[in-house]
Amino acid sequence: MPVFCQDFRMSSRLMLALAIGCNLPAAVSAESVGLMGKLEGDLYLSATGEYKIIAPVLHELGGTITDTENVVTFSDSYNTHISIACFPQDASQRWEFQTSARRDYLLYFFTEFVLADFQKRFPGAAIQSARFLPELNDGALLTYALLPGGSFFEDKSKITAAPGWVPVQAKRGSLLFVRRGFIYVLSAELAERATQRSTYQMTTEQEDTLLSVRLTELVKRLIFNNELAPKA
Repeated sequence: MPVFCQDFRMSSRLMLALAIGCNLPAAVSAESVGLMGKLEGDLYLSATGEYKIIAPVLHELGGTITDTENVVTFSDSYNTHISIACFPQDASQRWEFQTSARRDYLLYFFTEFVLADFQKRFPGAAIQSARFLPELNDGALLTYALLPGGSFFEDKSKITAAPGWVPVQAKRGSLLFVRRGFIYVLSAELAERATQRSTYQMTTEQEDTLLSVRLTELVKRLIFNNELAPKA
């Protein structure tokens, strides 16, 4: 399996780190940060120009939007921390994609880039399970990863100040697919593990179902540009 070019590896790791970062300041608004994409009312237009989406957070409820050229992150203080990454495939990636089964390519990308960044930030991070969805966007990969101490919703002051405090093991779902020469990585944290910590009782199956519903609903809300017009 050919190795991706070094420039792509470095830039992807940097941008994916932004996409999965769990320490973004919750009080920062999109207006004060400045966006590389555009916000028209509640409609976010990506900097790549490849898609639009109605922002899944409300500024009135502490919602924030931060982005780079390829990644946008939507967060609030309640139960939302999701990101949408959209990376152009270079020649080596296109070759890899064209010569591999789609499931294999997406799993390789997740393991080599997304999971590697999780593990760098949160020692002990591991993939819990993955499944291929052939009917979604010509084939998408849904993965679930466990991140020790990796919750956006964890009270960081307790981790350092409270004796014996054990950080929550965060769970994050990611949905990967390829469209028009771009690889998309949609990612969402299961906030309930942290926000309902003392009473949390979901089974693994229930967690997977909830993340699956949230991510598949999210991808269906994307409005892709340059869609082919339907034939008359």
